Amino acid sequence: MKLLTGAGRRIGAAVAAAVLASGAFAPGAQAAPKPVVFGTAAASPKTHTGACPTTVTLSTTVKVKAPVALKYVWTFSDGDRTRVKTYRVGGRGLKTVRLSTSVEVTGDARGWGAVRLTSPVKKTSGKAAFAVTCTGDEGITGDTWDSVTTSATGAGVPEDPAAPPPTGQDDNDPARNPVRKVAIAFERTTAVKCPVTFKVHGYFEGLPAGAQTVRYRLVGAQEWKTVNVPADHGDVFSTVLETIDWDWETGKTSVRVEIDQPNRLTSNVIYYFQCGPPRTGTSIGVVAEDIVRTDMGGPLAELIADAYLEAVRTVSGAQVALVSRKSISMPGAELKAGGVTFSQVWGVQSSGVAVDVRSMTGAQLKQLLGHANPQIGALTPSASLRYTVTGGVVTEITLNGAPVSDTQVIKVAATYILMGGWEGFPQWTGTTRVATSGPDNTGALAAYIANHSPVPAPKGDRVTIR
Repeated sequence: MKLLTGAGRRIGAAVAAAVLASGAFAPGAQAAPKPVVFGTAAASPKTHTGACPTTVTLSTTVKVKAPVALKYVWTFSDGDRTRVKTYRVGGRGLKTVRLSTSVEVTGDARGWGAVRLTSPVKKTSGKAAFAVTCTGDEGITGDTWDSVTTSATGAGVPEDPAAPPPTGQDDNDPARNPVRKVAIAFERTTAVKCPVTFKVHGYFEGLPAGAQTVRYRLVGAQEWKTVNVPADHGDVFSTVLETIDWDWETGKTSVRVEIDQPNRLTSNVIYYFQCGPPRTGTSIGVVAEDIVRTDMGGPLAELIADAYLEAVRTVSGAQVALVSRKSISMPGAELKAGGVTFSQVWGVQSSGVAVDVRSMTGAQLKQLLGHANPQIGALTPSASLRYTVTGGVVTEITLNGAPVSDTQVIKVAATYILMGGWEGFPQWTGTTRVATSGPDNTGALAAYIANHSPVPAPKGDRVTIR
């Protein structure tokens, strides 16, 4: 073949490109991939100087020819990445989709995030760079930022979590991500509020059969630690991961664990506020609708009861939690729909008293609940319990849907203030202490909101007074 030179080479190259693009002279050639054009990647805010933790939103747009399924991950300057996401763009013609991720920053940090498409083509967006400088208390050092939420919006349908990632990138592959779920629980081992020593219990679910080695660390720490899981681990393997000491100088209020595997699995968060509050304006979570306090307790009291039970159930075996309306800081207290800060949580549960657990018989529980009246309200239970009071007597009561007998022994969580008889209800005499190792009630509520956001309002129908 004669080689082309100069202008001839340029013309030859253009003709060759046109031939290849049209598919001529290429028997069996596949259709060209659908075009993908990234827009400008940006961070909001790009820079932040002020209180921490804070949230930075990274985003970019991508223009694609629909219909198409976008498969993508967010990659970050520290080497982390999100799980593979799928977003199906409907309709026909060119469509623009906005891809975003929220990054929680707990200390001074500089970094960037970018979107890496794996389908319909392999392509990477520009970098959305940010810089955070924390003021006030000394910021956390080490791993100071993590992606907490990822979303896509545009002419499509919600992300499909079940869609299979590209070949070789399967985040559901046990060989790559052996831990399916990790949870942690709090157990205080000191009587005083601060300084405090507490254990962090870890619970690992979905492990493959056989012995396993799992690496984890506390979010914000640099050192990875190892848990050796025996071959007979069962469905859930539990162990004490850490024993932590905090005092007034520690400057920490929360604990969360992350797993060293490609999907960077993280646990629930635990809050404890009795060694100092978090920075002003610290975001806790989101409530989906207004949650109010009524004269008898209502939806807000039900939310608090659910939070108490979740905070102590795993370690103590508690079956139900009870809350008095007097434990809610102000008569008109409520949580408005939208973002919830620490200040708002404190406005609802400011006492900071510990959540304890005692056991009692069904007969004792009925007698206690029968004291409900308009002057002191009712003892509002967690979702596991429902009851009816008629003329000062409990006439109907169920625990997890089953009737409660007089001889049945039930583990009940509440603050020691309520147990001591200081909120208008009788003292819990004749009951048996089960655990005095729970967190403060402010921390329990904050953790529940953080771990269940967006939190719907309970119905306020667990207690019936006739």
